[in-house]
Amino acid sequence: MFIAKSLQREGLIQLSFSVQAKDELARIEERFCCRVAELAALVRFNGEVTGIGTADKRLVLRVSTENAAVARKVFKCLKDAFELPARVSVRRKARLRKNNRYAVQVEDGMNLVKALPKLGLTASAGAVKPGYYRKLLSRDCCRRAFLRGAFLARGSVSSPQSDYHLEIQLDNEADAWDVAEIMQRQSLDARISTRKRKWVVYVKDGSQIVDCLNVMGAHAALLEFENARIYKEMRNQVNRLVNCDTANLNKTVRASVRQEELIHLLSDHMGLYKLSPSLRELAELRLRHPDASLRELGELANPPLSKSCVNHRLRKLEALARKVLSGENE
Repeated sequence: MFIAKSLQREGLIQLSFSVQAKDELARIEERFCCRVAELAALVRFNGEVTGIGTADKRLVLRVSTENAAVARKVFKCLKDAFELPARVSVRRKARLRKNNRYAVQVEDGMNLVKALPKLGLTASAGAVKPGYYRKLLSRDCCRRAFLRGAFLARGSVSSPQSDYHLEIQLDNEADAWDVAEIMQRQSLDARISTRKRKWVVYVKDGSQIVDCLNVMGAHAALLEFENARIYKEMRNQVNRLVNCDTANLNKTVRASVRQEELIHLLSDHMGLYKLSPSLRELAELRLRHPDASLRELGELANPPLSKSCVNHRLRKLEALARKVLSGENE
């Protein structure tokens, strides 16, 4: 990962925002109870226990991930929390696989049997029974750690430059509701959907994603996300204002051209001198200032006129011109 960071600084590779967030989260040092809660999520969602139904000494725990920092986290937590000896193996990326696959494996079956219940897992009768062990998550700090572990195991977050989306993809509905419940207890608007036989717990609002990153402890990623979000929203607001101003300008120009043509029609067919003084003044102002807005025309009048008054008189001129034009057509 040090090499990857160096290459990133030199601009040779570009780590995704999701990978950067996970690298930051994997380096968080927490107290013992939170370490166990985080490991419980990693084992529950990315782990498998084999050898069930045989002698306890043949029990094997295997936790796999594509993130080297997460693999180190699992290795360290197993050692610090339960003194379980583990070994790490790497499966090099194949042609169709983007990343290497890291596996943390524990073969100390006797001690593993004692550790599994503390991780909210029970290995018996030939199966591993999940259930996130309510006592394990009785503290708010442990619930945050469990959520962090779930994200490290199965989560992803899109770059703030694109659409806002944070999700945790799980294998079954029970796990999805458990994770969603923990997120909702942190005031996060977590929702659940299905995708390709997977259950997805997701958050789409930008401010909610910021809150979720804060809950998990990804403060550097949070600042990067927030800066990008603010820049994006300011850029969108500027674009909306420019588009609005452009639309208003186009509308003003089209109206001005139409009014100018109708006033020329009146001048050619009846002469502007036949108009009332107020209408004649405004007609002459429009011909002299074809690009002026209604407000600007009102300021040029003597005495100055309100925008609504200018609009009213121009409508009278247009109605008169159309009457002249219709009489000519008849």
